[in-house]
Amino acid sequence: MEVFIKNRSFFIVYLFFFILVGVFMLLYSKAELMQWVNAHNWPTGDLFFQYVTNLGDGAFAVIVIVVLLFRSFRAALMGAASFLLSTLIVRVLKEVVFAGSLRPLKYFEHSEWQYRIIDGLDIHSYNSFPSGHSTTAFAVFSLLALLDDRKNRGWFWALLAVITAYSRVYLFQHFVEDVYVGSVIGTVSSVVVFVLLSRYWGQNPKNWHNRRLRF
Repeated sequence: MEVFIKNRSFFIVYLFFFILVGVFMLLYSKAELMQWVNAHNWPTGDLFFQYVTNLGDGAFAVIVIVVLLFRSFRAALMGAASFLLSTLIVRVLKEVVFAGSLRPLKYFEHSEWQYRIIDGLDIHSYNSFPSGHSTTAFAVFSLLALLDDRKNRGWFWALLAVITAYSRVYLFQHFVEDVYVGSVIGTVSSVVVFVLLSRYWGQNPKNWHNRRLRF
């Protein structure tokens, strides 16, 4: 409970969107939510979300882990552990439990609804559930919030995660439920890794824990 209290700036924002989106999912079908998001688009948004969605890419997570090496080895190891754990969970769900789940493009393939996609954007068709980009975004930004000494900045990390997840729906790559579950996997993975490793290293301190890379 202490970790949630200390990082309430992050978790309050996340909980707000978690409840809000959860209510929408109860009231509307995934098709209706997809249609609503798809209808609310604008040229600037097309450009913005094509770039911001990369914050959920595995390459971005690796960059963050490398940057954390300049803070401390323990922070970088937490980042790597969180990324690997969340990615493993997503891979199992995507390719074993929900293998072949349809993405919006395939789901609406024979629908009379005239959806809109951005010209030139590579849209995938399968393995929709859950969203890997959303999982990675929440794993990365929730961990950064946990590691950030300025706890009142947690809302910023939460908003970055939310915006990245929304980009997946805006770009017609995932349904709302895909990014919703992805956010849970990513956040829980980082919290579990942070708590367990902090506790273990607290009981078994090593000299290298707080060392960092230097130029």
